Amino acid sequence: MRPSGLFRFLAFIFALVTSLIFIRSYVSFRMKTIRLPRWLGPGSAKKIEVVKIKCDLSKPCPDNFFAFKILSGAANVVGPSICFEDHMIMSPVKDNIGRGLNIALVNGSTGQVVRQDSFDMYSGDPKLLVKFLKAIPEGVLVLVASYDDPGTKMTDELRKLFSDLGSSYARQLGFRDSWVFLGARDMSNKSPFEQYLKNMGNKNKYEGWPELLELEGCVPRKVF
Repeated sequence: MRPSGLFRFLAFIFALVTSLIFIRSYVSFRMKTIRLPRWLGPGSAKKIEVVKIKCDLSKPCPDNFFAFKILSGAANVVGPSICFEDHMIMSPVKDNIGRGLNIALVNGSTGQVVRQDSFDMYSGDPKLLVKFLKAIPEGVLVLVASYDDPGTKMTDELRKLFSDLGSSYARQLGFRDSWVFLGARDMSNKSPFEQYLKNMGNKNKYEGWPELLELEGCVPRKVF
């Protein structure tokens, strides 16, 4: 190989090696200095937390309000349920419901369950319910859900007692009607928490019974 050719060959090799070293150094420098935005960096993916709403309400209640949901029974097949502050007080699963009226008493300040019971309004003794209602102290919320037949044994005295708790429909309650209600003793006004469906024969959703009722809401502490 002629000296001039050898010189050009060596110059080419030198230039090639120098270029490779420069490129390697540049890439390494860029890798060290480039910083991803925090929202793309490690740990940036925030966990999506599913917040459970008390009693499976459609929306959460504000502070100092209690969440509740009351479902009447469906005909004489599916029993009612009463939920308060995410605590299922009465339900078919808990096996503590019965035909007639299912009633839960809750402290209106603490949200603690005071008592729950069911009363057979088809063949039971209405005096038991009268005694129960008369013993309700002030400051206690009353949650009611009907099942099958809430009205056959409904006396005038019972209708008045429920009306005094804030009911607008107790005086109309009859055979196999559907009724859900939340009230309290000696209310100055009628309760805003109540639903009622009359047994209307061929207009019923179920044969012999109106459809199930669902009542949910947020009740403030010590409002009554």
